[in-house]
Amino acid sequence: MDRFTRNYLIFLGLIALALLGWWLSSWNPRIAEINDILEADPQLSTYPYPFRVVSLKNGVAELSTPRSAEVPVIQFLGVIQPNLRGKSQDNPDIMAAQADLVTYQKRAEKLVQDQPDITSIRWTLDRDWYVERGIVLN
Repeated sequence: MDRFTRNYLIFLGLIALALLGWWLSSWNPRIAEINDILEADPQLSTYPYPFRVVSLKNGVAELSTPRSAEVPVIQFLGVIQPNLRGKSQDNPDIMAAQADLVTYQKRAEKLVQDQPDITSIRWTLDRDWYVERGIVLN
């Protein structure tokens, strides 16, 4: 192996080690534990959207949600229940689906809030969930 190749491989190895170190420093096993609790819940496991803790800092758990001021809830409901697409906001089926979403979101919030090391919860829009389904958000 010539000198350039050896130095190049050493350089790539150092970059890989730096990236691994960065990734390990941001990894939090407690997040995985709480997400396992959410996933194992018999009620939440039936809902098409997987509520997840995306970060945990100083007792503040950041939970993913499909709804926010940016995304009309009717858009989300049309994705998880295609039969609701095109229905008006005051349609009984839409209203029932919204009530279901609130119920499941409150359930996820309660399960996380019940953890002894969680002091508060902050909700964050799950943009990745929309991107995975080909939906572009502003």
